[in-house]
Amino acid sequence: MRVSRSTGVIITAWAVFVGGYAGMSLLASPGPGLTAFGEITRCLVPLFANACLLWNAGSPYRRRNAFWILLALGCTIWLAGQMMWTYNELVLHRAAPGVFSGNLVFFLHTIPLMAALALQPHERRLGRVLRYGYLDLAMLALWWVYLYAFLVIPWQTVRPDPSVADEKYFQIYAVANMVFVAGLAVYVLRNRKGWRSVYGHLFGAASTYLLANLAIDWAQMQGKYYTGSLFDVPLVASFVWFGTAGIVAQREQLVPEPPSRTRNEHAQWPVRLAMIGVLSMPALAVWSEFVSKTPDAVRHFRLLLTLVGIFIGAAITFFRQYQVEKDRLYLFHESQDALENLKRLQTQFVQAEKLVSLGQLAAGAAHEINNPLTAILGFADVLVDAETTDERTRGILEKIREQARRVKRLVMSLQSFARQVPAEKQLLDVNTILANAVQLRTLDLRDKNIRIALENRSVLPAVRGDPNQLLQVFYHLISNAVDAMEEAGGGVLEVSAVREKQSVVMEFSDGGPGLRDPERVFDPFYTTKPVGKGTGLGLSICYGVVQEHGGKITGYNRPEGGATFRIELPAVLAVLPKIAAPATTLVNVP
Repeated sequence: MRVSRSTGVIITAWAVFVGGYAGMSLLASPGPGLTAFGEITRCLVPLFANACLLWNAGSPYRRRNAFWILLALGCTIWLAGQMMWTYNELVLHRAAPGVFSGNLVFFLHTIPLMAALALQPHERRLGRVLRYGYLDLAMLALWWVYLYAFLVIPWQTVRPDPSVADEKYFQIYAVANMVFVAGLAVYVLRNRKGWRSVYGHLFGAASTYLLANLAIDWAQMQGKYYTGSLFDVPLVASFVWFGTAGIVAQREQLVPEPPSRTRNEHAQWPVRLAMIGVLSMPALAVWSEFVSKTPDAVRHFRLLLTLVGIFIGAAITFFRQYQVEKDRLYLFHESQDALENLKRLQTQFVQAEKLVSLGQLAAGAAHEINNPLTAILGFADVLVDAETTDERTRGILEKIREQARRVKRLVMSLQSFARQVPAEKQLLDVNTILANAVQLRTLDLRDKNIRIALENRSVLPAVRGDPNQLLQVFYHLISNAVDAMEEAGGGVLEVSAVREKQSVVMEFSDGGPGLRDPERVFDPFYTTKPVGKGTGLGLSICYGVVQEHGGKITGYNRPEGGATFRIELPAVLAVLPKIAAPATTLVNVP
């Protein structure tokens, strides 16, 4: 049976670190050599745990990354305390006392561990909730530091008493580790298979570390402890187990899960604990001042410490409340904007339904109009070709035939615009589609001081696309320009199509007031039109259609005034259109 690489790493780590340490403890006699081996090994195992834990900190999930970073930070702080211990034994050649300066470092390593637990990386939450979580963690860390300073520091500095300081330190350190173990136990029971496995390994590692510290403390009180003894084996095993949890998590590739309703009810426990911790400070000060039998100097120190702790806790609480109110205001404005966008979208849906009905009506009307037009054209052709028709009558018939053909082209454009068919790309002549779009838009330009100039400077190569979609894009851009010029009192819209290298470029330049925010014109729901005149979806849809055709659309303001929209579509250079549009078409509606 083949063993995976991760399993091989786990087996090797346990064999080398735990098995090797246990073997040396049994075979080697107490002395400088065993002490050096024990100290170096106890410095290496936190590094191994750090590497395995940080292996999981490169995921796209911020809280999960912070969780593993905080666990690794706890191991790093413990390593700093261990190096201080090693310095005492290997460099100064003296056993570290029961309570020495490094004990504060050892105690501090539990704070990032509990902070990591409070992040609850197994649940998916908003980034703003994560920011509040960091402030809650800061309050929890403040409370644990305050508790250490309240119980231990007075017996080290104010009224030095090594035995009392030693006793208080072991008590609070054991309580901190028990809290961490209890939290992991709760997570093991509440989570499913993947996360439960990881939390189970972390629970085993933390429990082993707690038992190892209790055993070492007991051995020190009995005078049986020395570095490199069997009492250190559980300690080494705990850090190897932390590394194992990191390897298992990397193998499982866990992702945060949406919280259930039951989980949501318990999601606020970090902030509640933080509030309880801050509120417990004055209660501890009252107990010290009126109940405790400690000396006056210790009581005065604790009272001053409590005042400082309350001040810092209140500052963090006020800052958190400020952030909450700020984010509530932000979410309120966001909800207002979302509601307005929803109303716009609803209006757009209603308008779309109207357009569908209008398109069906136009298609039916066009079909009915085509029948008499066909008859008119047929009879006009017969009369024009008749030998008995004089020149004056033939000229009138030619005008009738030309106007009938114009109406027929207009009806065909309406049918194409109103047709609802799936996108079907084919080789197209851009000049023809532009001419149809201009012709459609000029229908309601009467009594408006607006002109549309369609200029085609050369015969263009074909483009591949859907004619109906491109017709709607061109029509919408022309309509936007006409609306802008209508607000400005009139003007000329210049529409041009040219070839530039490997592309066909269309430009729509109007004489209106220009774009207020060119960077946002293609954003959904962004519009400068009054309510009822637009929803802000037109240009975003045009952008999507051009992108689907492999092209690019941009909008900018011209130095001389007005705005220009530029569309670039990839050309099919091997194919030229069979029919070229007229060189220049000027539509001037009186």
